[in-house]
Amino acid sequence: MPNIKSAKKRVLVNQGKAARNKANKSALKTALKKAKTAEGDDKQALVQAAIRKVDQAAAKGLLHKNNAARKKSALAKSLGA
Repeated sequence: MPNIKSAKKRVLVNQGKAARNKANKSALKTALKKAKTAEGDDKQALVQAAIRKVDQAAAKGLLHKNNAARKKSALAKSLGA
């Protein structure tokens, strides 16, 4: 545990950011899984929602831009097939 006041504050801030990142990444994984397993009429909507989540994750720095592009490409490909 840090002794300096500012270091103690940084620990608290980092814990909050880590929790937020974990929640966002979990939501992203859930959206990707739903889009991947979807069938029928709702597949289009779920894929679009997953693509939005991927874009948001890339904007927040949770995913590298190339990783996000690869995921989006795979989702779009799954729609066409």
